[in-house]
Order: sequence, then structure tokens, then C-alpha cells
Amino acid sequence: MRAVLLRAGYVLALPAVLVALWWLASDGSTNVYWPPLRTILKTFPDVWTGQRLHDDLLRSVLRLLAGYASAAVLGVALGTVIGSYRRVRAVCEPVLEFLRAVPPPVLVPVIMLFAGIGDGMKILVIVSGCVWPILLNTVEGVRAVDPVMAETARSYGITGAARLRTLVLRSASPQIFAGLRQALSIGIILMVISEMSAASNGLGFTIVQFQRSFAIPDMWTGILLLGLLGFALSVVFQVVERRVLGWYHGLRASTRRS
Repeated sequence: MRAVLLRAGYVLALPAVLVALWWLASDGSTNVYWPPLRTILKTFPDVWTGQRLHDDLLRSVLRLLAGYASAAVLGVALGTVIGSYRRVRAVCEPVLEFLRAVPPPVLVPVIMLFAGIGDGMKILVIVSGCVWPILLNTVEGVRAVDPVMAETARSYGITGAARLRTLVLRSASPQIFAGLRQALSIGIILMVISEMSAASNGLGFTIVQFQRSFAIPDMWTGILLLGLLGFALSVVFQVVERRVLGWYHGLRASTRRS
């Protein structure tokens, strides 16, 4: 119990300090673009009612999850193939480096031409940015499979799907999760960007509407909600990562103790 409280203290200490500094720095502010934090917090429950949470927050989260999941499946699948075969990697690497260098926000107008302005466009924008860290980390993780373990699996006749599941993906999973973590933050950014263009709902759309109507405290509540969403998703990701990579974290802990 003491360890849990101590860890919670470490986690909450810096946010508490930052909130206190924000409160003190904005207290008494008369700048219309920099309202006091107490005004923002007072406005928050009036703006984000149950209906608005359903129409904007829930829709944004669903788009993010759809794009993120699609990018994860695509990135891991392609990364496994590219990382497993040297010739495929040699052929694909120049094209991958070119496509990776194109900023995803630049692709928004192009994707709109082909996918329209509906949810499909927004999901494709998220996929176009999230897929790269997952794919590249998967490639490097697959390439880094221990050759001794690979030879041992071959000696025991472990091939095909069993080899892929028990050796390749398991060995590459720490690096795959590193790519998934990077992709999550990129996905949140692209979710907002895609909703700022040709949308009628979502967090990005709502924040821009508040800004255009000079409802500045309302705009700040949207930014605050976006930060809380990012924090919540990060916590969920850490829980999933700890569960899936329990063997890896246990191995690292035992190595440090020895």
C-alpha cells in the first residue's frame, strides 16, 4: 500500500505543481486570450455536457481507435514481411524512406480528393501518420531476432505460423510496442488536424469553432479535455504494455538485480 501511494505521489506531483503555477500565473488576468484557470474550470462542465461528449469526444475517440488499429495491423504485417526477407527490404527501403519523409498533414487535401470529407478521410489521415513508427520499429525488431534462438527453433522443427508467433513476433514485441507508443501521440495530433478540415463534429472541429466565435474560455476547455484524453490513453497503453510484455520487464528486472 505504501509503495502504491508513493508511486501515485510521484505521478501526481509534477501535474499538481504545473496546475498551481498556471493558476497563479493566470490569476487576475484581463487578457481575453489568456483567461484565468478558475474561469476555464468553471466553464468546463457547462460546455462539455453529456450530449457534446457523445457528439464530439466519442466520435473523435472512435476515429482515433479505428485509424490506430488499422495502422497497427498494417504496420506489423508489412514490417514483419520486410524485416524477414533481405531482398524485400532492399527493394522497399527507398520507397519507405521517401513516403516516411512526407508530413501526414500535407496529405490531408490529397486524401480528401479520394476519400471525401467523411469519417473515412479522417481515419485515413490517422493511418497515414501512425503506420510509419509501427512499421519501422517492427522491421528493426524482426531483424534483431537472436540468431541462436532462430537456429534452435529451426532445429526443433518450429516453422511457419508457430515460428512467427512464438519467436519472431515475441522477440520483436518490445520494439513493436515502442512504435505503437510513438504512433499513439501522432494519432492524437492527426485526429485533431483531420477534424479541423471539412468536419461537422469532433474535438478539433469544436475547438476551432470556439476560437472563431471568440469563445476563448470554451476553447481552452477543449484543449484541456484533449490533454486529459491523451493522458488517459497513455495510462491505458501502459497497462496493456505491462500485461503483454510482463515477461520482458521481468527479465530486465532480474538482469538489473544480478
